[in-house]
Amino acid sequence: MSRIGKKPVAIPSGVEAKVSGQTVEVKGPKGTRSFTATDDVSIAVGDGEITLTPRGSSKRARQQWGMSRSMIENLVTGVTQGVRRELEINGVGYRAQAQGKVLKLSLGYSHDVEFEVPEGVTATTPKQTEIVLEGIDQQLVGQVAANIRGWRPPEPYKGKGIKYKEERIFRKEGKKK
Repeated sequence: MSRIGKKPVAIPSGVEAKVSGQTVEVKGPKGTRSFTATDDVSIAVGDGEITLTPRGSSKRARQQWGMSRSMIENLVTGVTQGVRRELEINGVGYRAQAQGKVLKLSLGYSHDVEFEVPEGVTATTPKQTEIVLEGIDQQLVGQVAANIRGWRPPEPYKGKGIKYKEERIFRKEGKKK
């Protein structure tokens, strides 16, 4: 039994959820999102909650049960609170600047990196060394954050690079004479 799948997804006030076939559409104050589940799971909208049950007891049905419940919960969270991912830049001369839909990154290369932020994600830079990404799609916000981090991942000796705000970098000691 899936511990995650057993819990129903609560629908807060101001959020509307509809199920048509295997597609769940969630409409809230920040926008509308939808998710299509596989045929291994049956979805039902009850009194203020969405419940999922597996069809059969196969391994795939149990896997899809928990995964589908998590995806639907992410939809509800996205349309109510939104998703926020914060990045931190460490290093001398490393900085970021948001200019509309373009994020200009100075990361020690011979040129500045101009990162095009996709539709549905907003990038702001409260400080030159901080990047805040916000949107309603958790997968998209996480992927954009990973793409930005990929330009200069943190290195273990000095800790220079772009890291997630909550990430802890394992530091190495370096050479000894």
